[in-house]
Amino acid sequence: MSVDVRIPPPLRRLTGGRGRVQVEARTVEELLDALEAAHAGLGAKLRDETGAVRRYISIYVGDQDIRFIGGLAAPLRDGDAVSIVPAIAGG
Repeated sequence: MSVDVRIPPPLRRLTGGRGRVQVEARTVEELLDALEAAHAGLGAKLRDETGAVRRYISIYVGDQDIRFIGGLAAPLRDGDAVSIVPAIAGG
């Protein structure tokens, strides 16, 4: 299944400057594995040493946060849009 992944500006240096990439995946976990395989170093920015999504990263399938639809096991459908959203700090 082809999934459209939106890459935030801080991580685009790892995707050759591209703001969107296509990957084949059936779950969010497969998507993260595919991103790392295609763009070395991206996986380490998104997951911690245990494989969990980092606390300051949110991942959305459509408009749904994966934390509420199955986490890494959240299913993906052909054509889904996935957004990676890093936390923004400021004051």
